[in-house]
Amino acid sequence: MEPRNRTCVSQFFLLRLSDDPDLQPLLFGLFLSTYLVTVLGNLLLILAVSSDSHLHTPMYFFLSHLSLADIGISTTTVPNMLVNLQTQSRSIPYAGCLAQVTVFSLFACLESLLLTVMAYDRLVAICHPLHYLVIMNPQLCGLLVLVSFSISLLNSQLHYLMMSQLTFCADVEIPHFFCELSQLLNLACSDIATSNILIYFIGATLAGVPLLGILYSYIRIVSSILRVSSSDGKYKAFSTCGSHLSVVCLFYGTGLGVYLSSTVSSSHRKSAVVSVIYTVVTPMLNPFIYSLRNRDIKSALWGIIIRMA
Repeated sequence: MEPRNRTCVSQFFLLRLSDDPDLQPLLFGLFLSTYLVTVLGNLLLILAVSSDSHLHTPMYFFLSHLSLADIGISTTTVPNMLVNLQTQSRSIPYAGCLAQVTVFSLFACLESLLLTVMAYDRLVAICHPLHYLVIMNPQLCGLLVLVSFSISLLNSQLHYLMMSQLTFCADVEIPHFFCELSQLLNLACSDIATSNILIYFIGATLAGVPLLGILYSYIRIVSSILRVSSSDGKYKAFSTCGSHLSVVCLFYGTGLGVYLSSTVSSSHRKSAVVSVIYTVVTPMLNPFIYSLRNRDIKSALWGIIIRMA
């Protein structure tokens, strides 16, 4: 078959998580409820932070933007999956696939960078408590979020440019439940050597550097906590990092699981199922992780519920 120009590719076909028609309604209900919980939970967290003056601190400021990134990741992937489950269709338009690649890379990168910024915030709070409010002033917090957004936007535009330069021989099946650039590169008819080098470089930089920053922050934090004499002081210091550390392990752990499963397993469906944890489950769990053991957030949420009642 002669390669056709990329503008002639009208649609792609996504992989189904299950070919059993009896499971389609169950999957639809499961993913719909998960998506609604994700959006509602993260919106409530953002509302609680913005409405309660006690939560107008750097940590909760970053947390509200992390919730925004979680909503973005889930909204980029789940609604299209729900439509396909409901209509028994596996297709996604070329423009929709291009938008999915771009927006998903934006919010995934933003989440990674925000987790790094939050690790730095915890580092300053524990290692330099007397100078915390001076160092983490509103101007620096705003600048850190702005830089994170800017880098994420640049990353998404690079993904857009790489995707827009690919040529495909025909309408092809993507072995994933959403459009992912690495999967699309394997299906392209054009020369992808340069694109592969670029995407691995970007991935190593925007995932590796933030992870190294988080590891460095926690090495400093643990070292500082170990110098605290009382056990109560150690517990109080570490408890301020518990939620963030849980989210970091969940985010990078599931991301690493997706990479390893795609490398080790030859089953595309198994890799796609693992990706569900990364793109669907993790954004839903984050607001619960931060709110269940946090009295300030629970108090703010109860205040919102009482005002709405």
